[in-house]
Amino acid sequence: MSSRTPIRVTEADVENAIAVTQFHRFHGTTLIVCALTLRNGYVVTGTSACIDPAHFDEVRGRSIALDKAKGEIWAMLGYAARQRYAEGR
Repeated sequence: MSSRTPIRVTEADVENAIAVTQFHRFHGTTLIVCALTLRNGYVVTGTSACIDPAHFDEVRGRSIALDKAKGEIWAMLGYAARQRYAEGR
């Protein structure tokens, strides 16, 4: 067993990585894109779209797109943490 501190990515880590949050809804559609600019300048995106425009809720769509974009950050931070772990840092 390793005596090293367990590696983790927390919600705070994800939030702290974000510098700017932007949303765009494409005119005439239910497609919403969330672009998160990270503190290092890299941009990740998440999207949402509604099957039935009659049931479209922009607030919910933004929330879904934001969650998907944050999922991208979780994956990248997880990879970086695992790499540091593998290198013994």
